[in-house]
Amino acid sequence: MLMNADEETALGDPAPSATIEPRVAEIGRALVAAMPTARRTPRAAVERRVMAAMVDDPELRAAVFRFVDVRPACDSPDDLARHLGELLSEASASSPLAARGASLATGGLTRRPVAAAAALGVKQMAQRFIIGADAHDALPEVERLWKSGAATTIDLLGEATVTEEEADAYAQRCEDTLRAVAAAAPKWPARELLERDAAGPIPRVNLSVKVSALTPLLRATAPERGIAGAEPRLRHLLRVARDTGAHLHVDMESYDTREAVTELTLKVLSEPEFSEGPSAGIVLQAYLTESPQHLDRLLAWADATPRAQPFTIRLVKGAYWDHETVEAVQHGWTPPVFQDRRACDRNYEQLTRRLIDAQRGGRVRAAIASHNLRSIAHALAYADATGADVELQVLRGLGDETQAALLAAGRRVRTYCPIGDLVAGMAYLVRRLLENTSNDSFLRAQAEGVDLTTLLEQP
Repeated sequence: MLMNADEETALGDPAPSATIEPRVAEIGRALVAAMPTARRTPRAAVERRVMAAMVDDPELRAAVFRFVDVRPACDSPDDLARHLGELLSEASASSPLAARGASLATGGLTRRPVAAAAALGVKQMAQRFIIGADAHDALPEVERLWKSGAATTIDLLGEATVTEEEADAYAQRCEDTLRAVAAAAPKWPARELLERDAAGPIPRVNLSVKVSALTPLLRATAPERGIAGAEPRLRHLLRVARDTGAHLHVDMESYDTREAVTELTLKVLSEPEFSEGPSAGIVLQAYLTESPQHLDRLLAWADATPRAQPFTIRLVKGAYWDHETVEAVQHGWTPPVFQDRRACDRNYEQLTRRLIDAQRGGRVRAAIASHNLRSIAHALAYADATGADVELQVLRGLGDETQAALLAAGRRVRTYCPIGDLVAGMAYLVRRLLENTSNDSFLRAQAEGVDLTTLLEQP
């Protein structure tokens, strides 16, 4: 697919640095060699085979995603079996696998065992992505990861709130999580790599929050109402993070709320009471064609707003590509996201280099979040070449093998760990499944056995 004019303009610097390419390949191959084998991760291997079956079967994939979505609402084995049978039957006309599954899911003797097995599969998959129902439930896994050499950032699952009471409840859960993990963290063993970088100390406790859960008033048509609604809750959580020595990170969501989330975050962090802390940060989404200009704004703010601790910018590709594209098409707008994967990857690498360079001033800390082997190897090669220190971030469930390889290489890695119940986690789980099976997914290419040279080539 060809790039449009906006995408060409957004890329700015057109040429990746060729001088680090040999090192990119070397690092990428070393990471793959250090990844756990299927024998050591049998459950993950089974899930990969399931994903592979869905990759080229869009009807089956849609039926499975819909089953995942309705699973929490099924309150009896019969209800579960009925939904599974109906969803697979709808897909059976063009999917032999769905037809076979529908036959089993509707058979007199097989319907309940098949439905139970499917429900168990969904639960086990959710448990691979979600580390616990609440902070206390998740603490053993957070501590295990720390002892293994991986830091964490905890995300409380839950989609946009619709009432003030829900927003209060989410904020309280955030506070409870900060206090629970902060109480446990001093007992963890020392990990010098995770606790200090060139810019200074790094908090052991790290929580990611969503502004859409801090207020029911976040709307693209009235951003000032969303900012006013979330402001007191965000300010309170920043005080709790400061008092407990934790880091608070503001996640980014859909494009139509980006401006409100950015304005709110920078506004509150500019207040004098937060100049000495806590450590805090925001997310930059590289799939947005305007992301270079957005980074300009974030760096300008960091330069103009002296703080005792660097402003962390987590660079991600972005998880709402389908939503952004469909909404733009429905309204006749130009999509705000890159429509060409390689253009997006080039933009990601350019933003990576800018962020790593910006660390030299001490006002910014870069966090490079990706499951793309090429993007990770490029970030590490550039950081090594410039003598910089960089943190890599992966998602629990999707990035487990990458996490293991980065640990083996002695790199700083932080794992994004959702906690929450299964109902609240379904939307998150479906987004992760979409990411894993989309046509442009690096993970899909890796699972399909695309050769390493191709996976590591310049975008």
